[in-house]
Amino acid sequence: MPEFLKRTLASLLATAVIGLGFWLGSSAEDGLIAVAICLGGWLAFNLYHVALLLRWLQRPTPERVPDGFGVWHTIFMTLYRTTRTQSQSQKKLTHALERFINAGEAMPDGVVVLDEHDRIEWINPMAVEHLGLDRKRDVGNQILNLIRQPAFHAYMNEARFSQPLVLNFVQPRELVISLQMVPFDSTRKLLLTRDITQLERVQTVHKDFVANVSHELRTPLTVVGGFLETLGDMPQVDDATFRQFLPMMMEQSRRMQSLVEDLLTLSKLENSPKATVSERVDMQDMLDTLMVEAEGLSHGRHQVKLDRHSDAWLWGSQQELHSAFGNLVSNAVRYTPEGGCITLSWKEEGEQLRFSVADTGIGIPREHIPRLTERFYRVDRGRSRGSGGTGLGLAIVKHVLARHHARLEIRSEPDKGSVFSAVFPRDRRSGSQAA
Repeated sequence: MPEFLKRTLASLLATAVIGLGFWLGSSAEDGLIAVAICLGGWLAFNLYHVALLLRWLQRPTPERVPDGFGVWHTIFMTLYRTTRTQSQSQKKLTHALERFINAGEAMPDGVVVLDEHDRIEWINPMAVEHLGLDRKRDVGNQILNLIRQPAFHAYMNEARFSQPLVLNFVQPRELVISLQMVPFDSTRKLLLTRDITQLERVQTVHKDFVANVSHELRTPLTVVGGFLETLGDMPQVDDATFRQFLPMMMEQSRRMQSLVEDLLTLSKLENSPKATVSERVDMQDMLDTLMVEAEGLSHGRHQVKLDRHSDAWLWGSQQELHSAFGNLVSNAVRYTPEGGCITLSWKEEGEQLRFSVADTGIGIPREHIPRLTERFYRVDRGRSRGSGGTGLGLAIVKHVLARHHARLEIRSEPDKGSVFSAVFPRDRRSGSQAA
């Protein structure tokens, strides 16, 4: 502020010179009056500008900086530049904070900002979903009071944050959450959360799949190996023994072959999300073929009927659709007792096309229906294995229908029968006759 002091001293010196001039020119009394008038004017000038400054300080924005005269002009211009710089810096910080908040809001992972006392300062929507928190009510509360799982309390108390912690939540829905604490300055921490429910399910399915494949292959290999070992130990093999062992070894070999073929089919479907062939599938010819196959599998043990309510064709892969529909037909034959009825139907329902296989078989308890399309999942393992199934048929059906933008619907009651339906959207319809 040297400029202000210089101008103030200059004003006081000018006042003294004016008073001295009056005193020398007239009298001492006139000199004092002149000095008093100059000091009063100087004081009024400064008080006026001080009032302008005080009024501006009530709302200090760059746009409201007052205009001044003399040294006050310099002061006000300095305030204007300073407040404008501060305003620009504040806007930059505000924009940076908004970008940070928007990024945090959009993150697929949960983020919780904690202070030095582990109180919540900010939560993003995914953390609310993962941890069951409330963005308004829980801000300011300690995280340990909100997540009451002992494993999380031990994780926080031990402060070993190099590895994530996996927690299982049951309410409001089943979730498996991976949490990791990340200290980001001397006082604050970030709690990062990730939903790994699907990953855990995939890993569980993978483990079950490996175990089931091993189990399914072990049984026929053991049977065939046992027969071969028995035949090898016999000094002479008569025709009767050979004829007794050969059909059983052939049956187990066919079972292994079917299992390997289904595994290869399933692998091919999973590795290609879209149908590789898009052709017009004649559903009339398809239904006739499926009817013949059902009667061939039944060997006259069931009544097989065909309800044809539509002449619509489908866009898709002839081979894949035949595989899916054939699995539904073979399951109906396999799990329907002798004398039962199996009905194949094809019809249009509003904007949808529906292929259904209904049977009067053993039925399926309701709790098992959601898991029927899992690989190797069986309601009754002994009965399924005895019927010759590989446990992969409905998994293949699910993947084929997904590749054709269709879905599988299952209705069943124990001891009354089941209805398996492949439901296609309207855009899969392809007219009623060949082009």
